[in-house]
Amino acid sequence: MQEAWIQLQCPECDEQWEANPADLHEPDEAFGCKNCEERRPLSEFTKTARDFEILEEFHGS
Repeated sequence: MQEAWIQLQCPECDEQWEANPADLHEPDEAFGCKNCEERRPLSEFTKTARDFEILEEFHGS
């Protein structure tokens, strides 16, 4: 299996980073920005619709 990376962006402070979706939890679970500590559902941190689709594929949602 190939390793995948998705782009995340904090909706509060606009901090951006990449993450392996296999290392993340379900899209609707709370997630916190490491920069400003904003907490929202992980799905709100996906930068693009495609990033969200990849995250969902990894978690079978």
